Amino acid sequence: MLHGNKKKQLSRNKNQRNALIKTLAVSLIKYEKIQTTETKAKVLKPVVEKLITKGKENNLSAQKLIASRLGATSASKIIKVLSPKYKDRNGGYTRVTKIQTRLSDGTKMAQIEFI
Repeated sequence: MLHGNKKKQLSRNKNQRNALIKTLAVSLIKYEKIQTTETKAKVLKPVVEKLITKGKENNLSAQKLIASRLGATSASKIIKVLSPKYKDRNGGYTRVTKIQTRLSDGTKMAQIEFI
């Protein structure tokens, strides 16, 4: 039963889902634009936006929290590059754009990128 649960399961168990979201977040932070399925992009968007908002605090606890979620290199990029870029913005750091369907299986695809 999924009463009151808004999270998408992505046809994976909890550990696999968390690993998938982590790798997608690291890729988005590294390349600043990735193409993935529409559902995965919609799941990834709030995760990345919360981390950037946390990075705007720029204190030790925020750095440790981001590093524990993503790793040291991605955390340093969030703290040094992305968070200062969005210091005057209150949210909406990413954009999900629908693109053409995948030819092999007809899955709806989307591109997620930083604004």
